[in-house]
Amino acid sequence: MHPLLSQLISRPPVLTDGAWGTLLQSLGLPPGECPDAWNIAHPALVADAARQYVDAGSDIILTNTFRSNRIALAPYGLARRAGELNRLGVEISRRAAGTRAKVFASIGPSGKMLMAGDVTQQELEGAFSEQADAIAAAGADGIVIETMADLEEATIALKAAKATGLPVVVSMVFDSGKERDRTMMGATPEQVAEELEGLGADVIGANCGAGIEGYIPVCTRLRGATRLPVWIKPNAGLPTVVEGSITYTMTPDHFARLAPALRDAGATFIGGCCGTTPDFVRALRRTLS
Repeated sequence: MHPLLSQLISRPPVLTDGAWGTLLQSLGLPPGECPDAWNIAHPALVADAARQYVDAGSDIILTNTFRSNRIALAPYGLARRAGELNRLGVEISRRAAGTRAKVFASIGPSGKMLMAGDVTQQELEGAFSEQADAIAAAGADGIVIETMADLEEATIALKAAKATGLPVVVSMVFDSGKERDRTMMGATPEQVAEELEGLGADVIGANCGAGIEGYIPVCTRLRGATRLPVWIKPNAGLPTVVEGSITYTMTPDHFARLAPALRDAGATFIGGCCGTTPDFVRALRRTLS
């Protein structure tokens, strides 16, 4: 196991952060705008978001780089600035974290479908390698490949991230199938665990999806299928549309009341995804400490 991970998990569970998009929207990010572009346009607001999670008690915070691969950035006209966006994202989070938290940089999906021929394997390899190299050069403590629906794309990103020598988390979305326990492409937790562990992931897990209740059994199955630490960051329940806006109605206290069950199911790292905020992290800290 990577020495940093050994240090972090000596006293589990390790508390991660909440949603970045949700928090940046509360700070003024307009709908449809690329959040990662704020690393250039509004670095002080991105730093504010990072500090809020550190102040709330996160042991690990992520970076505002979820879309910062050249393929996902292309629709915004930012493909050529991928390296810069990743560098700035890591630097902003590192300054906010100081010595109080570790920084694991976020790598999200390309937004294109391999199966449909929208993108090639070589294009994904190039995009993820560029991003991972920029993250490592900027001084991140680790990498989180997150919100992956396609296991094949996740493995391409994993190989690129592993080449940096940093510890790598790979987190899939399980929200499909009759029991909402499969990825969009039909992979089960057991299949995901076997594939990712075999390719050298340091931590595996799940994020986003249908909410914390649904991820308790998913966590149990991941825990039973791997020797690796398990990373879980669920949404704040299911979203509803209120006056044309997506809203999450689960409260921080309700979310936190379910966290011990997630810990008991085997989660080593616990945080939140869409709809969660620093208040959720504070509630988790109170409940899990």
